[in-house]
Amino acid sequence: MKKALAIILVLVMVFGLAACGSTPANNTPANNTTPANNTTPANNTTPEPTTYNVGMVCIGDENAAYDRNFYMAADAAKAQLAKEGININWIYTYHHPEGDPVKDDCEELAGDKKCIAVFLNSYGQEPAMLQIAKDYPNTVFAGLTNEGSYKDKLDNTINAFPSIYEGRYLAGVAAGCKLNEMIAAGTITADKAVIGYVGAYTFAEVVSGYTAFFLGARRVCPPATMIVKFIGSWGDPTMEAATAKDLIDNGAVLISQHSDSTTPATTAQENKVFHVGYNISMSDVAADASIISSRIDWTNFFVKVIRAQVKGEKQEQDYIGHGLKDGDVVLTELNTKVAAKDTAEAIKKAEDAIKAGTLQVFDTSTFTVGGQVVDHAFAVDTDGDFAPDKDEAVFDGAFHESYFQSAPYFALRIDGITLLNEAY
Repeated sequence: MKKALAIILVLVMVFGLAACGSTPANNTPANNTTPANNTTPANNTTPEPTTYNVGMVCIGDENAAYDRNFYMAADAAKAQLAKEGININWIYTYHHPEGDPVKDDCEELAGDKKCIAVFLNSYGQEPAMLQIAKDYPNTVFAGLTNEGSYKDKLDNTINAFPSIYEGRYLAGVAAGCKLNEMIAAGTITADKAVIGYVGAYTFAEVVSGYTAFFLGARRVCPPATMIVKFIGSWGDPTMEAATAKDLIDNGAVLISQHSDSTTPATTAQENKVFHVGYNISMSDVAADASIISSRIDWTNFFVKVIRAQVKGEKQEQDYIGHGLKDGDVVLTELNTKVAAKDTAEAIKKAEDAIKAGTLQVFDTSTFTVGGQVVDHAFAVDTDGDFAPDKDEAVFDGAFHESYFQSAPYFALRIDGITLLNEAY
């Protein structure tokens, strides 16, 4: 009897231990389960954060000074956003200035690559972009240096053009200081203080830029004059070099540019004249000639747009009024090897005045057109014929550039500037 009882007790203990060692699956609380797509790895590592694709359609590539300026800003924006916990991956397309290739790029970036934002970095790309944007409402398309997107009826198309005319003016101040130094040294006489300017097209963007540059030079060197020659292209290194040489042969002692390569700088150095650049510093390729450059820094805009997309915020349709005071327009480092000694001080004085609003770049008391003071000019072109027909730009003693839209609209031909051609 005792033996039988012992056997029974042993069996009871065995089954009891087995029961304590397992929990039936249907007893697991439902709110303690983890969805499969958020499963935490066994080693408790943190899941990879989301990385957002962002696209850029480029007119050129890293060999063009113009495009390199965008890539510098893209890298800076990526770093800044990462500090905010927003991780992005830039995807670029190259050498597509307009037309069907741009449409294809936009479709690939917004569709196949699922980019949350697509930036187009040149003027002629916007029409193709606008044909595609409506098909991808969750992607924002930004037409940089353009003016068509903010006028359309789509919420996901926007424009931006920081106030580069302010930077052009300061770069002109640097040029004027150099001309003064040359006059004082007897290298040239005052009547030979001629600036040569390589222009892309006769668009307002270019006219506004060379005029602001000229007025900046004249601020410190009143006898300065300017000759301009257009190349009919945003960038053509061979043509830019030939045009710079032609300007030098026509008397220019200092070259500047609204074109995309560094060949105007190298041509200036080869011909022993001076140079002021655009988009990037060009003193690395023309250390004995290039004084300084003005440039748009697109970092702030990239960050603003991408952050808004990630957070689901409304986009600003036109990025108006962002310039020196915001850091969207900057100058490169002054090349003190060739700059006149008073250049930094003169630039700072003008820059402080622009930021304070006490200096208007297109102050109508500082220039004339056909010998007459300008008291009227429209700002906005409403019908696409490149002739402004709306909104009075002249008030309070100045032509107010980029006031009604971010894209420049100053297209007046002022006295003191001679155009050697105007076919483009």
